[in-house]
Amino acid sequence: MRRKTKEFYYGTVGIGSDFPITVQSMTNTDTRDIKSTVNQIIKLEKVDCDIIRVAVPDIEAAEAIKEIKKQVNIPIIADIHFNYKLALESIKSGVEGLRINPGNIGDEGKVKEVVKACKDKNIPIRIGVNSGSIKKEYLERYDGVNVNSMVESAMEHVRILENMNFDKIVISVKSTNIDMTIKSYEKLANIVDYPLHIGITESGSPWKGTIKSSIGIGSLLYKGIGDTIRVSLTGNPIEEVKVGKQILRSLGLLNDRIEIISCPTCGRTRIDLEKIVQEVENKVEKLKKPIKVAIMGCEVNGPGEAKEADIGIAGGNGLGLIFKKGKIIKKVTKDKLIEELIKEINQL
Repeated sequence: MRRKTKEFYYGTVGIGSDFPITVQSMTNTDTRDIKSTVNQIIKLEKVDCDIIRVAVPDIEAAEAIKEIKKQVNIPIIADIHFNYKLALESIKSGVEGLRINPGNIGDEGKVKEVVKACKDKNIPIRIGVNSGSIKKEYLERYDGVNVNSMVESAMEHVRILENMNFDKIVISVKSTNIDMTIKSYEKLANIVDYPLHIGITESGSPWKGTIKSSIGIGSLLYKGIGDTIRVSLTGNPIEEVKVGKQILRSLGLLNDRIEIISCPTCGRTRIDLEKIVQEVENKVEKLKKPIKVAIMGCEVNGPGEAKEADIGIAGGNGLGLIFKKGKIIKKVTKDKLIEELIKEINQL
């Protein structure tokens, strides 16, 4: 069961336990380069990114957000470090969220200015603590980087906002270490009821990072922890979104596309199963049908092993079977398998 949290919005996108879990990414363009940033966000929108974060290193970048927002549709979160004026300018530019640690942007008066501006515009603040950004005080108190120093560092920022009567807070406590990340979120989930943004920070290249992130994020989501996610990969942010969405689909938390299941092949396989699976995936990738399609390598076990699928094919020697819910509906030649399968999918 999903953990119960407070709920609020980034623009029109709901965050919290009463809303679907969202997938975020972050642009890797120079935010001051409006054209490149807009182009990347539009590409991310096409793969169903829910929320996008942009780096704001200076006032020029903060001001650029105003023009960027005119050309995109998804909520924008401004990523701010140390300078409260960048937060204020980003708010003026129309951002729907801030990622900022209030203890790092100056004295109480500066924090109050930011909080007031966020209250006026109903803008949530995400507090983000990574294993590499823990306050020295907590590193010394808790003997280094660990669950306690991570969580306490985050809670210091939370208390600053709570003392100013601000509660539209999202929290993240990410580490490159999966075990530390999971335990930190578990501890945090028992302390507060704010929505949690989860991920494995600096997880690595697309291949290794996908595996590492899937284990960490998937483990937390399976426990009911997590309201918005980011898969942090070294590369194209579009891949982050694709992986994030697939993690949700694999856990049954998102049912928006065709799910393809296929066997690993064995000595009975008489068709080029890998090629067929790839071709079918390409053909149905954009179809928004919540159905399960099975592609099996042999007609001996195919329909039986995949009887929970809505539709499927099982290859044979020159021939193949098309089946629905485990029942064979037709036999076709091998060269017609994909064509007939797609025809049946479109009729569902």
